[in-house]
Amino acid sequence: MDNNIVVMKFGGTSVGDAQKIKMVARKAIETKASGKDVVVTVSAMGHTTDELIELSKRVSASPSRREMDMLLSTGEQVSIALLAMAIEEQTYKAVSLTGSQAGIFTDDVYSEAKILTIDTKRIFDELKDGKIVIIAGFQGINQHGDITTLGRGGSDTTAVAVASALDARYCEIFTDVSGVYTTDPNIVPGAKKISAVSYDEMLELASSGAKVLHLRAVEFAKKHGVVVHVRSSFNNTEGTWIMDIDKEMEQAVVSGVSYDENQVKISVFGIPDKPGIAARLFDAFAGANINVDMIVQNVGEGGIAAISFTIKNEDLLIAKKVIQDIRDKLEIKEIAIDTDIAKVSIVGAGMKTHPGVAARMFACLGDNGINIEMISTSPIIISCVIRQDKAKEAIKIIHECFELDK
Repeated sequence: MDNNIVVMKFGGTSVGDAQKIKMVARKAIETKASGKDVVVTVSAMGHTTDELIELSKRVSASPSRREMDMLLSTGEQVSIALLAMAIEEQTYKAVSLTGSQAGIFTDDVYSEAKILTIDTKRIFDELKDGKIVIIAGFQGINQHGDITTLGRGGSDTTAVAVASALDARYCEIFTDVSGVYTTDPNIVPGAKKISAVSYDEMLELASSGAKVLHLRAVEFAKKHGVVVHVRSSFNNTEGTWIMDIDKEMEQAVVSGVSYDENQVKISVFGIPDKPGIAARLFDAFAGANINVDMIVQNVGEGGIAAISFTIKNEDLLIAKKVIQDIRDKLEIKEIAIDTDIAKVSIVGAGMKTHPGVAARMFACLGDNGINIEMISTSPIIISCVIRQDKAKEAIKIIHECFELDK
């Protein structure tokens, strides 16, 4: 039975209202009727999560992460119950399961938990009984029996992890776009859908701002070899397959352009230019579960240096506290925080064998008067920090520069 299981994941816009939930029910039933065993994971309806966050702000200036997880997990519970009802209305058997009922066990990091194991017994029992199994995405349970959530976009991770645990044939991620594009079609109407992309390229696209797929879902898919199909909830056309790409195939020099406006640049000035200072600085951030992205350290003069780095906007409040706690210990003279930045990136496995890609990107931006403040490179990605109000213009320029609309 294992090889006949298909995991289908539907995001918030796909279950945004009663009619859309009925449409998702029909898709699940069609797949079941074709002879497959069906497991569905869903997100909270529409803007439910955002609304719950706003509600929390009305009662607390700084709610604990544990209680936020307790609150936010209710959104998915509504979705799974309604979808189960819609399927049963069509005379098919269904059962809704919360993360804990589905046996999804996580670590203890509230609001950014990682899945440790999945006890599949309940899921398999329900499938053997002929039911369509509907699992709440984005959530699990820790060793203390507390509800945890996996971070924004975590329903993707739930779906891929469940697909891996069940040894499913593949994992279908249904969303409001038809697949992975060369860039955001809302910014560049000429953006093209990519038919297949490697795990590594998708990892870089996801980490650099492409919102089609959650970063940890891609990491999980790569680690466990789960084939992922990203496609539209609203039509039956084929989307983008994320998988191991045949090494013999010639890969595109640049597959896609992404941007991330959810970035903050923090600069610390006047720190001693001696071994171990940077380690102590970034250890403090790691201890607070803050992921640091790009880092630039200037050349020290007179025994004094400066370091600039970027983090996600949602980590800024905690980051400020971390810096204040270590300011005196590291002899930091001055701190500057810049929220008006964006990161633009190009991704492509073919860059490994094509020199001059970075120079071409920098020239395209420079020729159009866009200043680069920070640069980060790896074999398949080049990222630049620029002014936030230039981000969309930069995406259009780079997309055209590398002729991705062709």
